[in-house]
Amino acid sequence: MGIPILGNMKFTVGWLYPDLMNIYGDRGNILTLLRRAEWHGYETTVVELGRGSTTQMDDVDVFFFGGGQDREQALIYDDLREFKQASLQRAVQNGAQILAVCGGYQLLGHYYQTADGKRYDGIGLIDVRTEAGKRRFIGDVVVQAEIEGLSPSTLVGFENHSGRTFLGPKAKPLGRVLQGHGNNGADRREGCVQGGVIGTYMHGSLLPKNPHLADHLIAAALRRRGAGALSHLDDSAELAAHDWILQRAQRR
Repeated sequence: MGIPILGNMKFTVGWLYPDLMNIYGDRGNILTLLRRAEWHGYETTVVELGRGSTTQMDDVDVFFFGGGQDREQALIYDDLREFKQASLQRAVQNGAQILAVCGGYQLLGHYYQTADGKRYDGIGLIDVRTEAGKRRFIGDVVVQAEIEGLSPSTLVGFENHSGRTFLGPKAKPLGRVLQGHGNNGADRREGCVQGGVIGTYMHGSLLPKNPHLADHLIAAALRRRGAGALSHLDDSAELAAHDWILQRAQRR
């Protein structure tokens, strides 16, 4: 399935806090980005960005920021603001992409407020705010994506969160909820897109079930390196699984 790797064709994934923000099988997103980039002919690297200062963030094409419970979010909170915020802002301005899921999604916004009223200010990279709810949203999610040119235009995943996220005017929804609860269970929106950042509550992992979204991230990140269109891959098996989930949702 792969094609020969050409010179200077490199693709780097930066995994934020892999030891703490990595629940519900989200490591699959890392593996999917790496494997698909390899199939497209790129030499791949993953950089683990744990707590503390790092000089490796400027080389990253796509950052992944996974989910964690309140305890884990509290452990990384100060580090994110002190050691990662400025580098992430600079990277996005220079064309890098970020995929943030659940807890990572929340911390990239303006703030996350816990059920007992404690407020954690986020880094404000996306125009969203999150407050803890009393009911936990758990189950399959199907979304009609609003990313131009994405084919197929549907996304499927699994949500498990009590946070209620609300978008400000600068953030656009990732898509419209066809099944599930999405950001807050009220406005039928799921996730957000702002600049080079995609935030979502879809676990499961998201990218193995949605290879078209993985390629969207890869292609968008590599444009800053002057890369052309990605090669065509045979995604019939992956899209068959995607379609099966869509059909199951329609039967409910």
